[in-house]
Amino acid sequence: MTKKKTRRIYVGTVPIGGGAPVAVQSMTNTDTRDIPATVEQVNRLSAAGCEIVRLAVIDNEAALALKKIKAEVDVPLIADIHFDHRLAIEALRAGADGLRINPGNIGSPKAVETVVREAKDRGVPIRIGVNGGSLQKEILSKYGSPTPEAMVESALQHIAMLEDLGFEQMKISLKSSSVRKTIRAYEILSRKVDYPLHLGVTEAGSLISGTVKNSIGIGYLLANGIGDTFRVSLTRDPVDEIKVAYEILRALDLRHRGPEIISCPTCGRCEIDLFGLVDRVEKSLEGMIASPKVAIMGCVVNGPGEAREADIGIAGGRGQGILFKKGELVRKIPESELAHELIQELRKMTE
Repeated sequence: MTKKKTRRIYVGTVPIGGGAPVAVQSMTNTDTRDIPATVEQVNRLSAAGCEIVRLAVIDNEAALALKKIKAEVDVPLIADIHFDHRLAIEALRAGADGLRINPGNIGSPKAVETVVREAKDRGVPIRIGVNGGSLQKEILSKYGSPTPEAMVESALQHIAMLEDLGFEQMKISLKSSSVRKTIRAYEILSRKVDYPLHLGVTEAGSLISGTVKNSIGIGYLLANGIGDTFRVSLTRDPVDEIKVAYEILRALDLRHRGPEIISCPTCGRCEIDLFGLVDRVEKSLEGMIASPKVAIMGCVVNGPGEAREADIGIAGGRGQGILFKKGELVRKIPESELAHELIQELRKMTE
């Protein structure tokens, strides 16, 4: 794939665009005013590999909480602001590393100018977040519905507003719950601007439906060289968003974090408890950063071959399994000991 060249900005110390690795983001679902709960969730996200965390700033108390939260976490924090430009000012003064705003809904042009000046003085970037569900009335009237072209026009208006104020530390998002509309909007905008693009499919749904929609929408765009950072949107614990995000990056060979488990779906030939085996191995390896390829196979047809191609693997059947490392057969193991032995060998390999 050929990556589109975009401008480089920084959210805290994290580079976005300009050839930097695609950055993984998420958003807390705690009440930001509950400082201990928010700190705990931000730190869990960070441990899972999240590189930038966004927090909802719904009132002045939440804005002021940012300072205390920031003192207890190690990842950049973005303040998500709607309807009140004063919250953006307070968040910036509390140390926010970035703002996510819709310039059309935070107040008058003078209010927007005040926010932009404060962000510029502090060297803090702004994400212009366009959402298909909240477009300006005049644009909806012009297009009749939140079409991709309508979202792009909204983004271009907001970009021009900030450029007229001498501000260019921007990244842009164009989110819809429709995968096709999201893809098309980013394709159009990518040809018109060179600002970094933040990808996402908004309101994507629960674990299965949301994973599918995010993987298709975000994965398609990344595969075509579009996108510099993204958030997977799921109605779940946000840590699950990070897990899905890294699997999307791994599938495209863009970034690798954690073991890659290759396992068969099972069929009538399977003679071991492969579901239980895979589940036990996955849970035991949570938090591992190294990314070996691990094959866990229960098929006599493809199992040995897949296991040989992995860094480490087992092919099981009839109450036992064969352990392979780097293509070489190591030993036979009883089925009851397969998970334990594989986990131990993996830990030795990655220490």
